[in-house]
Amino acid sequence: MKEEILSNLANPAKLERLYRADKTTFKRTFRSLYPELTNSNLADFWNERLSFAGEDVFWGSNRELLFVIAVSLFAGLIAKLPVLIPVNEDFFYPRNIGFVVFPALCAYFVWRNNLSKTKIAFIAGIILFGAVYINLLPDLKTSATLILSCIHLPLVLWATLGFAFVGEKGNNTARRLGFLRYSGDLVVMTALILLAGALMSVITVGLFELIGVDLKKYYFDYVAIFGLSAAPIVGTHLTQTNPQLVGKVSPVIAKIFSPLVLIMLVIYLIAIAYSGKNPYSDREFLMVFNALLVGVMAIIFFSVAETSETESHRAGVWVLFLLSIITALVNGIALSAILFRISAWGITPNRAAVLGGNVFILINLILVTGQLYKVLSKSAPISGVGKVISQYLPVYFVWALIVTFLFPLLFWFK
Repeated sequence: MKEEILSNLANPAKLERLYRADKTTFKRTFRSLYPELTNSNLADFWNERLSFAGEDVFWGSNRELLFVIAVSLFAGLIAKLPVLIPVNEDFFYPRNIGFVVFPALCAYFVWRNNLSKTKIAFIAGIILFGAVYINLLPDLKTSATLILSCIHLPLVLWATLGFAFVGEKGNNTARRLGFLRYSGDLVVMTALILLAGALMSVITVGLFELIGVDLKKYYFDYVAIFGLSAAPIVGTHLTQTNPQLVGKVSPVIAKIFSPLVLIMLVIYLIAIAYSGKNPYSDREFLMVFNALLVGVMAIIFFSVAETSETESHRAGVWVLFLLSIITALVNGIALSAILFRISAWGITPNRAAVLGGNVFILINLILVTGQLYKVLSKSAPISGVGKVISQYLPVYFVWALIVTFLFPLLFWFK
């Protein structure tokens, strides 16, 4: 390595290739050589580059770490409320699972973005109203509106987190897309933290079992619960202070999964024709169909969010365009199926919620597909797709509010 560096001091491209081929050896060799490399601007540049502290993980200031620890403990205490106060776990967790993490994440961005008192009051008001409302709903085991409220309330809280993330620039397209990008990065980072935590838990419990100490109940009742609650908060802090950690991973994941999902959808639609199953007569199949639709929509959104601010490859845009068309077809099938079920058996809370969600998703898909077509025809930049998505996000927030808070009243808690 020493001879290769010395012989290529005037060849920046070759030095870059050497560095990427074996970063550790390159750094060690270059640092030993640097005192001898006088009057070389390129050597000075590489010295600064290799000495730059930004490549290491930055944990933030002591004040930031204390705040992260505090909100993580707060989230853990929320998760342990059924133990601290006399409340049934089956009652508490379905209604309040979103409050374990989202209020703490909102507090993090409120503090980080130094939001105004008006915006803080708005965010706190939604969280408090949601917590009171969902816990006052009648405990009816067969209530469809209760289940719908429990499902849609985390979406309301996620959107509320978006308000805290965007900060004072509520209509800023870049910030809204940044929230989608952050959401994708958070999923990746939290998954990595949880995998590492699961491995540590298995090792810890196993080691104590070897010396005859049964640590399972205590460990999973306290350590694991607090760890699960803290993982998204720690992941958020790491993504915000070290964007390089997952900044290159998320776009790669989006680029890999977009074409794979496109192929899967095409095969799936063909398989439906031969399987004998259809969403018109099979309720469970319709539910899976709609879950698939939501998942594909999320992939499209995150893929666009990862490419909107950078130069996009035409092949990638074609994949997103075809994926949007196929997803619109899936949406059309699901929409016709729910309309058929309503005309045959009448309106119910579940059918009304699915109908509204499908209509709004279809409109969004049409807008996104149209914008992607403009990108392919070179009459609009890829950022226009991101703008369409960011401007439509409040529609989902309003619909989630309606299903969460109004459906129980409109359908008399059925």
